[in-house]
Amino acid sequence: MPEEYKKAKRKRGIYLLPNLFTTAALFSGFYAVLAAMNGKFEQASLAIFVAMLFDGMDGRVARLTNTQTAFGAEYDSLSDMVAFGLAPSLVIYVWSLSTLGKLGWLAAFVYTAGAALRLARFNTQLGSADKRYFQGLPSPAAAAVIAGSVWIAVDQGISGSDVSYLACFLTGVTGLLMVSNFRYNSFKEVDYRGKVPFFSIVVVMLGFAVVVVQPQVVLFLLFLIYAFSGPVLTLFYLRRRRMGRIPAVSDATQSGSGVRPGETKTPVKKMDVER
Repeated sequence: MPEEYKKAKRKRGIYLLPNLFTTAALFSGFYAVLAAMNGKFEQASLAIFVAMLFDGMDGRVARLTNTQTAFGAEYDSLSDMVAFGLAPSLVIYVWSLSTLGKLGWLAAFVYTAGAALRLARFNTQLGSADKRYFQGLPSPAAAAVIAGSVWIAVDQGISGSDVSYLACFLTGVTGLLMVSNFRYNSFKEVDYRGKVPFFSIVVVMLGFAVVVVQPQVVLFLLFLIYAFSGPVLTLFYLRRRRMGRIPAVSDATQSGSGVRPGETKTPVKKMDVER
């Protein structure tokens, strides 16, 4: 068999390991929909959080194994749309919003459309966005807010029909936050390989213990705080700028150019950026 044919054959294939994690995230979102349709809302919410774990691992596995491809990036976007766009809206619709009629499905659609637009905007800004911040609430965080609220309510024995208007408000606001221009910290500048004080290990252990005791409450509160940190962070930034503490030229990073004075913009490949 000619060597050129072997190389062409390899290029037509896909890498198994990172795409397995993406497929697992996709399956988790699919299972969340099935569980919600069968009235198993706690399992549905948990499946969305499991999808978040797999989604956070596929990109890292691809970078560690040097198996980043354009196919993997596109597949990841489609998986995110199912797991973090469609599944959360259907879960909360079946649990609560269906009692509101047209208003309920409208709120669910606003969330789904917001997730789709958020992912599309992310994919078109990969080469110019400031890596330190996300523009708009990331879809996994939005899904965590929705899934966490359902999980807590079911755990406390709260009926979806009793909090339907609150669920409608939360769903609509979360969907709008995804397409907003609020800046959210990406935490990508944090050096996880550096040394930390010993006390930090104790804090992390205590944090894990709290999550194990009340996972639904802790996860929901964490992502709810993160969801509202965007407006707070943006308002704080604008206030400091009006007071003259931040030079106006720093707008380049906020508007999406990601280039500060004295720097050269380097193109970023789509498959190298983590969603």
